[in-house]
Amino acid sequence: MGLEWLFAAVIILIAFAVFDLMVGVSNDAVNFLNSAVGSHVAPRYVIMIISSIGIMVGVSFSSGMMEVARKGIFHPEFFTLPELLTIFLGVMITDIILLDLFNTYGLPTSTTVSIVFELLGGAVAVSILKILQQEDSLLSLYQYINTGKAMVIIFGILLSVVIAFSLGAIVQFLTRLLFTFDYARRLRRYGAIWGGMAFAFIAYFILIKGAKGAFFISSETAASIKENAFLILFVIFVISSLFLQILLFFKVNVLKPVVLVGTFALAMAFAANDLVNFIGVPVAGYQAYSIASAADAPLTTLMDAMDDKVPTPGFMIIIAGLIMVLTLWLSKKARTVTDTEISLGEQQEEEEKFESIFLSRAIVGITIRLMHFLRALVPNFLQHWVKGRLDTSHYKAEVSGDKRPSFDLLRASVNMMVAAAVISYATSQTLPLSTTYVTFMVAMGTSLSDLAWGRESAVYRVAGVFTVIGGWFLTALSAFVVSGLIATIIFYTKGWGVLCLLGVTAYLTLQNHRTHKERTKQKDIGAVFNLKKITDAEESISITFEHMAVLLGEIRNSLKAALTALYNQNEYVLKNEYKKIDKIQKWSNMIIANVFKCMRLLSREETKSFLKYGQTIRRIQKLSDGHRDIVQRAYSHVRNHHKGLLDVQKQELETVGTILDDMLLDVEKAFKSKDMKKYKDVQERDVELRNISDQLNKKQMERIRSRDSKTRLSILFYAIVGNALMLSKQNLKLIDIFAETFGDSETNVGSDAN
Repeated sequence: MGLEWLFAAVIILIAFAVFDLMVGVSNDAVNFLNSAVGSHVAPRYVIMIISSIGIMVGVSFSSGMMEVARKGIFHPEFFTLPELLTIFLGVMITDIILLDLFNTYGLPTSTTVSIVFELLGGAVAVSILKILQQEDSLLSLYQYINTGKAMVIIFGILLSVVIAFSLGAIVQFLTRLLFTFDYARRLRRYGAIWGGMAFAFIAYFILIKGAKGAFFISSETAASIKENAFLILFVIFVISSLFLQILLFFKVNVLKPVVLVGTFALAMAFAANDLVNFIGVPVAGYQAYSIASAADAPLTTLMDAMDDKVPTPGFMIIIAGLIMVLTLWLSKKARTVTDTEISLGEQQEEEEKFESIFLSRAIVGITIRLMHFLRALVPNFLQHWVKGRLDTSHYKAEVSGDKRPSFDLLRASVNMMVAAAVISYATSQTLPLSTTYVTFMVAMGTSLSDLAWGRESAVYRVAGVFTVIGGWFLTALSAFVVSGLIATIIFYTKGWGVLCLLGVTAYLTLQNHRTHKERTKQKDIGAVFNLKKITDAEESISITFEHMAVLLGEIRNSLKAALTALYNQNEYVLKNEYKKIDKIQKWSNMIIANVFKCMRLLSREETKSFLKYGQTIRRIQKLSDGHRDIVQRAYSHVRNHHKGLLDVQKQELETVGTILDDMLLDVEKAFKSKDMKKYKDVQERDVELRNISDQLNKKQMERIRSRDSKTRLSILFYAIVGNALMLSKQNLKLIDIFAETFGDSETNVGSDAN
């Protein structure tokens, strides 16, 4: 590999730095946006401006882990320039692939852990290959690798997860006991003191993070700040308490400045601590190339000079900061990752993003039994007192416009205070902590203590937490293995291998973009069913029928595609329709939840309407059940390679399918347009379908007697016809309720209990 190729490799690294900044910010924005966005402390643009300022201040403090990229994981004096660039290219390609994949699925992971294990994996791979070429013993690997650093990082992961979650839960529990969910009145009493404590921790956090990396703070000043920690905390507490007391006098909610200052602090910490994760490796590659090109033998010179401290050019840091700010404002994936953490801490019952797993069910079950045991030990009067202080019925969402926050400002401020305290203490003790791990686990701990994980949501929330935590460890393992593999490919294939890997990276990134776009589209469609903004009973009922029209349209199209695929024995199409079962069930559940909301909005005098809309729940459930049964049976039949339907059976089922399709379409149009003209058509089609089904049953019995139709075909045939009749009946009952609501009462046939 000539020097020209190596120069091209450096250019590629720099280009990767830009892209890595984009995917990295998309992942890490959750660290500082979660509490502010989730609590709606201010309009989103205000939160973004404060975060942007924090990022630009933070990058000016960044220097902490630049040494890690250059010499923290491996010893550069054992490597030449081509070998170092091989490691660095493997690291950057892996980093982009992994982070973009996690962002696509909205899972926050640690860029610090990613970069460390990528460096470790690439360095180990190149070291082993170099040892084998020199025919040396693999036992000499320890000379090349700084294994102690990797062990400290792993220990930091485990420790930070436990400490952050525990502290978040404990502090939130005590805070809620003090303020309760109806905290406005008590905030006037204790708000200044409590806010002063929060400000003290957050301000001290800013000083500690800033002093550790700021170029304008001398080492003596930084040491002095650390030595006088308690005095600084006390002074900040007193000043901020007085300031907040003045704000309370003017009836200002003192929790808002706490959350906003905390947002600034965590954004600053993110930029100061994590900038190296995105540009550290490219900068190290650029520095290595500069050192080698000045040597007499640039391709074979060992990189001893990389052991020295080399400052990062200031213009690179400023440009990196600007890219981070632009990404924060423009990245849709940043919102996806933020939504994941916010949804896991949602105070009120919502659609869950994760399905329950065995581990989450087991943990929730053990916790419930443990709580029963503890109740037997705690005096009744104390139980009643705690229960009264944690009465969630007093929770009132501070609605801003048409937006309802996911949790209140009290929890948001605790998130900020505890995260800032943990990170600043770890930084002062030079312990490696991931800001992602700390902020996420603090948020989960506070959610638990705030009773956000109730019996109806606990298994799903716990499953979500385990999914995210599992992703963290998967990140470390994947980063090590993939980086080592890519470095090995580059080691043997040189420049041509790099070009091929660039093509693979581009392809995977494009696929992730398409996947994220599709997931976002599905989420947007799901958001159609959201009735949070509706407070009028009549409007909510009208919109719910429109939602039913969307559901009926999806069921109609899916059934049509599934039956056609069954006739043609097309397993691929049936598999796609089978995948839609969960989506249609989820939509059904969302509409049913909205029916409950409609019923809550109805006045007590509207008893008849209350019962009538309650019946729609059963109709919607049976619609999704009928769809699921037909699609599952068809898919199972074709997937197991059973004999296809007889031609006469196809013709008969096509007739049934056509009538059912027309009926579903009529009801769908009626619900959308609020038009009663289709009512009689639906009644006539139901009668027609029942008459035809009687004839088809007789014909099928003759085929069974003559042995023309085997057992499996007969079961499938009867199941499809039976489900078609059931779907027809549910549509008839739904349009009956619809007609009673929006049409002439004389046109409806009445609703029975079946």
